[in-house]
Amino acid sequence: MAKLRVGVIGCSGIGTTHVSGLVDMQNVELAAGCDFVQSTLDAFKEKYQDTWDNISLYTNHQEMLAAENLDIVTVATSDHRHADLVVDAANAGVKGIFCEKPMATSIADADRMMEATERNGTILSIDHTRRWQPLWRHTKEVIVGGGRIGDVQYVIGTLSGGRAMLFRNGTHLVDAICYFADSEPEWVSAELEDGYEDYNEYKGDGGHVPATEPSAHGYIHFANGVRGYYAGGPKTTLSGFRLEIVGTNGYILISDRGATLHQDDVVETIEAPTWDISGIPAGPRELVGLITEGGEPVSPGSEGYKVVQIIIGFLTSQQRDNGKVKLPLSAG
Repeated sequence: MAKLRVGVIGCSGIGTTHVSGLVDMQNVELAAGCDFVQSTLDAFKEKYQDTWDNISLYTNHQEMLAAENLDIVTVATSDHRHADLVVDAANAGVKGIFCEKPMATSIADADRMMEATERNGTILSIDHTRRWQPLWRHTKEVIVGGGRIGDVQYVIGTLSGGRAMLFRNGTHLVDAICYFADSEPEWVSAELEDGYEDYNEYKGDGGHVPATEPSAHGYIHFANGVRGYYAGGPKTTLSGFRLEIVGTNGYILISDRGATLHQDDVVETIEAPTWDISGIPAGPRELVGLITEGGEPVSPGSEGYKVVQIIIGFLTSQQRDNGKVKLPLSAG
């Protein structure tokens, strides 16, 4: 069986993390890397040349797509550049795409990505990393899915730290709320961080400078009746990412440090399984399995699309005196 050919767009830190989960896979070949910066490309090739000795380097993604007959493309560029890269890769006939979060920074771009991947039959997976972490997956599928807290009523997400911007770590928190709400968002309302009252569209720089994006507080109403509460900020050095999932028979507190199940006066530590590969590296690795064996991604484009809708909904609510915004929003 021919090896699956992989190309990486954006070959610095996160791009190398995409590849790290593929190193031991005998049915995968890292065929190419693409980046604006030649020194980044050279370092990328040097890092992996002992595993794959024929990596081609490009500074233009269209040239790479035209020349390399790729099966998988991973995208690890600045947020606002994702759409063109994903659309071009899908139109080039790749089988699967692993794209960094946020999926896009506008409804129009997210629409283009969904249309291109659906039309071409391309699997699209978005890097909302906690979906590949054993504690979070186990809590969702076994504890909540097993009915330990009854029916989920509401989910409260809190986020702080220097990266607490909506389009940065905020995307992870919105996705985590959606993950446990397990339904379509119907409407939102929100208030942005003070000083960003006129922030009506993405004006960030790819996540480098926190001051270019706001944090926010928001409310999400889901079709199944679950309420989601998003508490983002302040953007300080004190970082935190936590969810409280409240059901009819108990509640769960979960963070990256651990999780506990609370029922009446009984508190139970949730023990997660141990995985050899988890987090970001597990995403592209999952994509290989989906292409060779079938199945659905744990973080599909449709889930990433929800996050974009909610975040743009938050911005829209700010412009409407923090009022109710019905979803889905249309481009423009």
